[in-house]
Order: sequence, then C-alpha cells, then structure tokens
Amino acid sequence: MSQPGRIRVLIVDDSAIVRKILSEALAGEPDLEVVGTAPDPYVARDKILSLHPDVLTLDIEMPRMDGITFLKKLMLFHPLPVILISSLAQPTCRLAVEALEFGAVEVLAKPGGPYSVGELRQTLAAKIRAAAAARLKRPALPKPSPLPKPVEPHPAVEDSGPAADGTVIAIGASTGGTEAIAWVLSRLPASSPGILIAQHIPPVFSRAFANRLNHLCAVEVKEAEDNDTVRPGLALVAPGDFHMLLRRSGGRYSVEIKTGPRVCYQRPSVDVLFSSVAAAAGADATGVLLTGMGADGAQGLLKMRQAGARTVAQDEASCVVFGMPREAILLGAAAQGTPLEAIPAVIMGSRSRGRAGSSHSPPVSEVR
Repeated sequence: MSQPGRIRVLIVDDSAIVRKILSEALAGEPDLEVVGTAPDPYVARDKILSLHPDVLTLDIEMPRMDGITFLKKLMLFHPLPVILISSLAQPTCRLAVEALEFGAVEVLAKPGGPYSVGELRQTLAAKIRAAAAARLKRPALPKPSPLPKPVEPHPAVEDSGPAADGTVIAIGASTGGTEAIAWVLSRLPASSPGILIAQHIPPVFSRAFANRLNHLCAVEVKEAEDNDTVRPGLALVAPGDFHMLLRRSGGRYSVEIKTGPRVCYQRPSVDVLFSSVAAAAGADATGVLLTGMGADGAQGLLKMRQAGARTVAQDEASCVVFGMPREAILLGAAAQGTPLEAIPAVIMGSRSRGRAGSSHSPPVSEVR
C-alpha cells in the first residue's frame, strides 16, 4: 500500500541488476517510494498509467524502444519528471546530454567504473527530490541553434567591443542548468570575456556537455584542464567530480582543477568556483547563479558581491527548480531574480559598464 505524501518513483531499465540497485538505494528514504520497475518502455507505459508515478528513472539503451524515443513520446503525451541513468560510454553520454533538451531534468551515471554504487546512493535520492519539484512547463524560449564559428550568435545581445582585460564571467547551475546555460551562452558573442562554468554533472558527461555547447555557441567551449588559461572567447566547463578554481598570477588568469571534499554535497561545487573568483578577480567579474536545487553557490555569490563583482540570480518563473537562486537572493547575494531571457543582456551590459567605468546605477535585475 502506497503511503500518502511520498514521492512515487518508477524505475525503467532493461538490467534486472540495475533495477535492484536503484530500488535498494532508495529503500531507506522515508519520503520516497519505488512503486514499480519496468524492463522496457512498453511495460513502463502501462505502469505509468496504472501506478501514477511522480518521477521516472530511465535508461537509454533498452530493447524494443530506446530511452530517447520513449522520452520524446512521454513528454508529448504524458509529461513527467525524468532522470536519465546512463552508462559512461561516450556515445551514450552524448545522447544523454542531448536528451536534456527533450525534457529530462537530470542525468546520472550508472554504477560501475569510476562511479560507484555508494556515490549513486549519495546522490540519487536528492536528484529525485529535485526532479519531483521541477517545473516542467516553463516559459517558451527559442531553442539554441548550432552556429558555425566564428559566426556571432543570435542578435538579441549586441557586442560592445573587445573584452576588457581581467574580466571573468562565472556561471553556476544544477537541475535544469544544462539547458539554461546553453540558452545563455548561445546568445553571447564570440568576443565575450572568459567564462567559467560549474554545472552539477557526473564524470564523462561533463565533456559531452562541453562538446555540445561548443557546437551551439559562438564562443569556444571545452572541458577544463588544470592550468588552462582564462581568455576572451573561451568558456571552460568544470569536469565532473572535480572542483574548478580561478587563480591569478600577475596579469594572467588560469584554472586549477582539483579533487577534495564535496561542498554542499557537490563536486564540482559552485561555491568553490565563486569563492575563488571573488578572491582572484574581485570587482572584475560577473557571477550568474542559475536553476538548481539546494544552496550551492549562494555563499560564493555573496562573496563575489562583497568583493565588488556584479551578481545575477535567475528568477523563479524561468527556473526548473528555484532553489539555489532563491537562497542567494535571501542571503542578499543578488537583489532579485532575473528572467533567463534577460541574463545575456545583463552579462554584456555589466561588461560594458565595467569597461567604460560608468557610475550609473545598475538595473534592478542586477546587483553590483
């Protein structure tokens, strides 16, 4: 008998072993309940109609119908929060990251290789809670389109000249963040200041995510490596399971990629990135905190604001999950929420003011 108030989960995977591992990982969670499992999308379809789950976990490679095809059909006819749980093979990772565009709210790695059962148990329950809270019907925004380099992106944001020396843009996100980041970056010009991105994402998937962004955006995007130089026209994505920090040596910015304890249960952590940007770049930076569950990034964004940086938090209406931005606003790290569609203009506007040395007050959507 199902208990009221619990989040109901349906596990869809062709491997009986994986179904068992996922079920056992959630067994001790008082607010979660695995109401059923399915070995393929056809069985899953029937169980969705009979069991009314709140959240699905979905494999990609399955018999009779692959997970991506099923996801597209599900989002068209019976939208539900979906967490993709995929193997770490590069082609599968690429499909999993692309599937976030089709409506999945999160992606996790299957246990095995560098991703252990213990790590899955630490993160799966939190991801399911975030998925259950996710806003599936968000304001319609134009889809990013692949842009041949060096063609400039969508003309909504005009470039205001060459990048200012020392300027750094730091972006952090979690649930729903892959699509929010893609939307923002695809609207920035090729001459944008150096960009650092901390997105909560597993190992290997971060490289697929960076490669997808590189295909969509006028700026170059790559998974960060230790000691990479931060420069205009380049966006660096923190590798999954590693923290990324900004370092300054003379007139040069670079990144340090390191392991270490999880911060706010995350690695990479947005707080770690933002705190390092506050220390290294001070007022020569812009911090952007996007959709995600929890509080990661809020303290770091506050440090950036206290160091003189411009700070932006995404507003509730455009977030998949209004957790991290809300915490930042409550702390005073950002004055208020900014709609996602306005963030590219805010980023480029703050850059223009910083270069010109204007004393004009910033717009209400931005905090200096």
